[in-house]
Amino acid sequence: MLTPELAVARTPLVAVYGTLKRGLGNHHWLEGADFLGGDRLAGVTLYDLGPFPGAKLEPSRGVEVEVFRVDAHLLAGLDRLEDYRPRQPWRGLYDRSPHPTVFGHAWLYLYNPDVSGHEAIREGGWWP
Repeated sequence: MLTPELAVARTPLVAVYGTLKRGLGNHHWLEGADFLGGDRLAGVTLYDLGPFPGAKLEPSRGVEVEVFRVDAHLLAGLDRLEDYRPRQPWRGLYDRSPHPTVFGHAWLYLYNPDVSGHEAIREGGWWP
């Protein structure tokens, strides 16, 4: 089990792709984080879930993410927002796993539920 403290010790970076991006509704959860820049992840596909997107580990032409340096307090807040459950990550809305970015490995929240019937976004990263 990786608590936020242990997770940040492993990598202090998080890659975001939806409402946590700058200028969007949940970006305030990253207040105090250092913005490092953008990247494109070719091993991730987004799905339009309506009010937010969900990422799955599926090949794409590159989904745009923003990478931030966070501390344990900020990561704990993101875990609450994304319903990440460290003891049983498959039971939460999202799981968290490290993925390579141009800035180093960053935590990425992956959507757990089935996405059948939702539109796939395989390039870019902006959803309605």
